[in-house]
Amino acid sequence: MKKRHCLALDLKDDEKLIQEYEAYHQEVWPEILDSIRNSGIQTMQIYRVYNRLFMIMEADASFSFKKKHEMDVKNPKVQEWEKLMWNYQQAIPKSNPGEKWLLMDKIFEL
Repeated sequence: MKKRHCLALDLKDDEKLIQEYEAYHQEVWPEILDSIRNSGIQTMQIYRVYNRLFMIMEADASFSFKKKHEMDVKNPKVQEWEKLMWNYQQAIPKSNPGEKWLLMDKIFEL
């Protein structure tokens, strides 16, 4: 059974940086795509409005955020990507130190 997760993160409010960030996401490194798929994530989309990002992902029953984190910490290419992306990203207000993508709560469904 698939489970949908929605997350949010902000970009630095700089049009040049936002364009660079989007360019990286037109050609995501193959190792990053492999890491995402190998964690049990089946689909992932990122949407942007101004400098706010929304990620929608669907994952299979094997996925957990804890497992994904453990995989990412051990993967030097993922660490390199995350460090690079942090040049463009900034935490959402009220985030805890070090938090990036924040899990959103579903408040409505039709």
